[in-house]
Amino acid sequence: MRRSNWTPSIVPDDQDQTIYLVANDFGKIGRAWVEADYEATDLETVIQDLLTGQYSNPIRIVAFNTAERWSEDVSEDVARELRRRCDLQMRDIPLPLQDFTDRYEGRYRDVQLPLPMRLV
Repeated sequence: MRRSNWTPSIVPDDQDQTIYLVANDFGKIGRAWVEADYEATDLETVIQDLLTGQYSNPIRIVAFNTAERWSEDVSEDVARELRRRCDLQMRDIPLPLQDFTDRYEGRYRDVQLPLPMRLV
């Protein structure tokens, strides 16, 4: 009998959709993937939930599609989309999202901080 590394999927094929999950930092109680309604894990819903304050301190967003067999950290893409939408609405990034967008947009990555001068 021939052996194979392939294992049949337990996920139904009729639901070929990409799922987006948000990891949130809850401070002293720790970090966790936020519980989400099955129907509310599409990109548009996650972005709207982020913009309306449904997450207190998002740290990462991961997308996956079991039918296509892939997963990816999409935090950088989502951060850029959040910035784009806030710019179009001429509003600031909501406070709970500022660390997230700054981290993934690389906003302060190339900034050189001044060093204190020591007089001899």
